Amino acid sequence: MFYTPVDYFSVLLAALAGMVVGFVWYSPLLFAKPWMRYAKIDAKKLKESQKKMGKTYVMSFITTVVTAFILALLLNASLVITMTEGLMLGGVVWLGFVATTMFTGVLFSEMPMGLFLINSGYQLASILVMSAILTAMM
Repeated sequence: MFYTPVDYFSVLLAALAGMVVGFVWYSPLLFAKPWMRYAKIDAKKLKESQKKMGKTYVMSFITTVVTAFILALLLNASLVITMTEGLMLGGVVWLGFVATTMFTGVLFSEMPMGLFLINSGYQLASILVMSAILTAMM
């Protein structure tokens, strides 16, 4: 594999978009209530955890930047040209690395399947949005 230059602005834009997907995904508009139920988080516990969210969001953004950067490397190295190719690569990355790793965690921690579906669904949506942005800006 060879290294190809990465557009850092595209990586940051993709990471920001990935975070926006998360804000919407876990909001009351979509999956906040079922996520809280499966994760066994009540309103009181949520309010307590929101006091420490600054650091959590910063760390989450850093990990999202890393994901976007690696996706950019993979898209470039794979010579992806079309949006279909970019989305397919994002889907394969999710299936091969994210979904399988998260599912192994489900098996060993006895996480509810609903929580796995919500969390891994977010990862899929986020990776596809980042892949689309990175492909469009290549």
